[in-house]
Parts: sequence; C-alpha cells; structure tokens
Amino acid sequence: MLRVLDRLEECLIAFLMGAATLLIFLAVVHRYASALSIPVVQDWLLKINLSWAQELCIYMFIWMAKFGAAYGVRTGIHVGVDVLINRLPDRHRARLIVFGLLAGALFTGVVGTLGAQLVWGIAHTDEVSADLELPMWIVYLAIPCGSYLMCFRFLQVAWSFLRTGTLPHHAVIAIDGVGEAAATNLHPADLKQPSKP
Repeated sequence: MLRVLDRLEECLIAFLMGAATLLIFLAVVHRYASALSIPVVQDWLLKINLSWAQELCIYMFIWMAKFGAAYGVRTGIHVGVDVLINRLPDRHRARLIVFGLLAGALFTGVVGTLGAQLVWGIAHTDEVSADLELPMWIVYLAIPCGSYLMCFRFLQVAWSFLRTGTLPHHAVIAIDGVGEAAATNLHPADLKQPSKP
C-alpha cells in the first residue's frame, strides 16, 4: 500500500510540474506570436483565450509544492541544520531527532486540521476563482491534503528511525572545499579517519 502511495505522490508531482511548465510555455508563445503582424495567423491566435493559464499554473504549483514537501520528508531532501545535533552523543542525538520529527508531525497535523476547517467553510460559499471560475474550496484543498500527507510522512520517518536508527537521505555528492562530514551528512563518529603512516 505504501508503494502505491509513494508512486502516486511521485506521479502527481511530476505531472503537475510538467503540465504547469508546458502550460506557461504555450501561454508565453501565444502572447508573443499574437503580436506578429501576420493577418490570418494573428486573427486566429487572438481568438484563443489563454487568460486563465496563469491562474491554473499558480494553482498547479501550489498543489505541487504541498505534495513536494511531503515527498521531501519521505526522501530526506529537506534542508536541515544538524551540525550541533551530529556532535551530540548518540543517545541524545536520537532523542532530538525523534523530538524534531514528532514536532514536525504535530505542526503539519495542526495545519492540516486548520486547512480542513478553512476548506469546509469555503465549500459552503459560492466563492470561485477569478479566471477559471473554479470553486475555491478545490484550490484550498491542497492545504489539508498536503499537510496530512506530510504529517504521515513525518510519522513514517520517525517510526523507521526508531526501528532502524537511520534517516532517509538524498544522494551524496562531492563538493569541492567542503569537508567529508559535511558533504556526506554523516555523523562525525561514522567517519573513520585514515591512519597516518
């Protein structure tokens, strides 16, 4: 079941990012092509109304960002300042990591609940978006959906950390001028210094 959720999350993010990029590209090409002084082409292009494209693209990026944040928690790609935490003894380090993950779950759970209340309130109005005339509760539905998914991901990572002692991490890359511990995001104790001859 989790694999299906993971795949759905990835596909939704990729689709929204690709579709929004394509939509904005077409809208920009349309705008500049409409200014060309080619009588038949210009008349045809001016009949096409793409005034709604910017609004739809904004909504797509909002949904992508909310689900992308949950993806970031699951894969460990969020930026974190863990310099001090990594210098602590393992027992204290583990406690702080679990505290941070549970605090993230609590925060996103509260945001999801407040977002659900907002959506419920807006759903009982006739409020629609300016260009698309889309019911605004559909737009704001990104808040509870994305926040609850992010809350679930925080809990999932915390449970995994309690069982295995490892956190998800992104691919390690070498950065010139950055020390080995910082570049690999490992606990300093995990790095073995080569013995000097």
